[in-house]
Amino acid sequence: MKTLVLGMGNPILSDDGVGIKVAHEVANQFNSPQVTVAETSAAGLRLLDSIVGYDQVIIIDAIQTREGKAGQIYRMKPEDFSFAKHLSSPHQINLVTALELGKTLNLVMPQEITIFAVEAKDVSNFSERCTPEVERAIPEAVKMVLEELKCQTSS
Repeated sequence: MKTLVLGMGNPILSDDGVGIKVAHEVANQFNSPQVTVAETSAAGLRLLDSIVGYDQVIIIDAIQTREGKAGQIYRMKPEDFSFAKHLSSPHQINLVTALELGKTLNLVMPQEITIFAVEAKDVSNFSERCTPEVERAIPEAVKMVLEELKCQTSS
């Protein structure tokens, strides 16, 4: 079973780079021929290029919700994040719509998609560092992704 761990975001926009930072750490701690770890700043339709052909995908990205606390980590499915105001570029279609389109076009889509979203405080200021709250959440997010991988690769 082919699995993709995909860190998303922009590494020079403070907390927006958290997905990429988590993916880098996962790659340092987990090695399996069935698992690919990658990063992307793509969103919407461009995201399909990254996930087509995989059986399972784990996405790590920043998120901003109305009531969220910076550094909080959510484990979600694509249909769960309709409350988010940031998980893809506002100029493109969202993840759920892109997935629906991929199915409509009969692309080989993942059967299982899990999203680990880290509540961001700052996604607009230029910085290669996350805010302290988000930085503190990175080890826990890595642990959650590794646990997910161990469950998926052992089944």
